[in-house]
Amino acid sequence: MTITRSDLEVLAQDAAFPDETPYRSLSVRKIQELARKAGMSGWEIERAALGYGLVPERYARNMRTFSLPDQAALLKSQAGVVGLGGLGGTVTEILARMGVGRLTLIDGDRFEDSNLNRQLLSSTANLSRPKADAAAQRVRQINPSTDVTVHACFLTAQNAAELLAGCNVVVDCLDNLRTRFEVEDACRRIGCPMVSAAVAGASGHLTVIFPEDRGLRLVYGEPESLPLKGAETALGTVPYSVAFLASLECAEVTKVLLSRGSLLRDKLLVADLTEGIIEVMNLR
Repeated sequence: MTITRSDLEVLAQDAAFPDETPYRSLSVRKIQELARKAGMSGWEIERAALGYGLVPERYARNMRTFSLPDQAALLKSQAGVVGLGGLGGTVTEILARMGVGRLTLIDGDRFEDSNLNRQLLSSTANLSRPKADAAAQRVRQINPSTDVTVHACFLTAQNAAELLAGCNVVVDCLDNLRTRFEVEDACRRIGCPMVSAAVAGASGHLTVIFPEDRGLRLVYGEPESLPLKGAETALGTVPYSVAFLASLECAEVTKVLLSRGSLLRDKLLVADLTEGIIEVMNLR
């Protein structure tokens, strides 16, 4: 079935942005009702609405920072999130709320008690539950128009390229240095940019890597000489540093998907939140 402008206009309402600029709005409920009647997904309805200049109300506060074509581009995009713990749970939440249309979520781990201090998707009720299942459920609760592909397994050198196929950007949210390099290698093979962050204590760092870049070797050196885990084994991980770095990852994801802004490519943002220091260093 093809959705026409008139199909959507009859359901739209007049609304205004905080600066009083008027727009035509479609509520979440109206989009869901039309999707059921038309046998379509909410994702398809939202894309059609944006094409006709109508604003799905769930994205209304994105407007002004994003244009209608920007929002449509996010809806058409696919992001892979590798690791669904502290960083990955928050990244998943933000990308779903922002309107990235397709998410590939990868993690073979289950929640345990020590995750509760920082992992957004964890709760006392879902201890021992697969993190991938909880992530998919959360996305469906906050944005059912987002298409979710879940892989409740650990990424390896053997399965990485297959799991990440089709992604326009991959977000590295791992605490495992060797697997991080395997994600980078897979992104090179499929020609996909990667946003990588790491957290230890109240500090962290962030970079953006394109397939042709030297990437993680400029940050860590050669993978063969690295331990399995990074500095978080000695420093722990506090929740505010996780939330901060996850938000920065999502900002870089947005810039990659929309081809706008200055990326942290060949650069390393380093943050020490105890001392209130944020620096950006050139890697080349």
